[in-house]
Amino acid sequence: MRIVGESLRDAAGTRHKRAGPGARIVSLVPSITELVCDLGLAGQLVGRTGFCVHPREQLRAIPKLGGTKDVDIAALRALAPSHVILNIDENEKSLATALEQFVPHLVVTHPLGPLDNPPLYRLIGGIFGRETEAEALCRRFDATLERLQAGQDGIVPERILYLIWKRPWMTVSRDTYISNTLALVNWTTLPLESAPRYPALNLDEAWLDDIDRVLLSSEPYRFTEKHCAELRAIPALAGKPVQLIDGEMTSWYGSRAIAGLDYLAAFRLNLQQRPLTG
Repeated sequence: MRIVGESLRDAAGTRHKRAGPGARIVSLVPSITELVCDLGLAGQLVGRTGFCVHPREQLRAIPKLGGTKDVDIAALRALAPSHVILNIDENEKSLATALEQFVPHLVVTHPLGPLDNPPLYRLIGGIFGRETEAEALCRRFDATLERLQAGQDGIVPERILYLIWKRPWMTVSRDTYISNTLALVNWTTLPLESAPRYPALNLDEAWLDDIDRVLLSSEPYRFTEKHCAELRAIPALAGKPVQLIDGEMTSWYGSRAIAGLDYLAAFRLNLQQRPLTG
């Protein structure tokens, strides 16, 4: 996502012109809904998903349109949006195909790592006339990233199993935003290779012997301490530490990524200072 001449190009390669002040925005991506609000655009937001929950007070009156993968297309159409913001991972291709029949502008996003956040700020800010606010977010992100990187001396590398779902158990591949975010604090996600970006796994696979630590995300599946105890009892994970981690802080790009970097640095340092046990 980058500025091209007087246009802005999104993850689908579409060049967007700057919208006028009457733009009507629907965001179907929870983290980008928060970014839209933090750029000062809450007044132009006319629709969201039920998972778009931050900032809560500003979103309270904004109509919900279902989930990220089961959007109520008829209700969305009735809102007459000029722009709908989508994400390649979170929204189905079939949804984009349906929306392009009646939405003038689809803005497609696909951040794959923390460094994609400043271009994302500039894309959304540039389209909707919030360049100043976008640059302010860029400066905050850069300062936070610099602070995180300066604190990595002495952080011991670990190999991580990061679980996002149960029934089936699911993890993340190396080319996901989550994996690339965890890499900033010397965590390498396993498996090292996977064709699916969010692969299912069995908890008796041989490569689990290489895992140093298991992290259970708070979303999209809401893992609890009960699940930590369950995993510690599995033979393949015996003796390996298992902890809960705030999934919003590791998987939400956009403006939340700024707080997410500070959270991750502190979380990682705290775990390193503990014994490598359950």
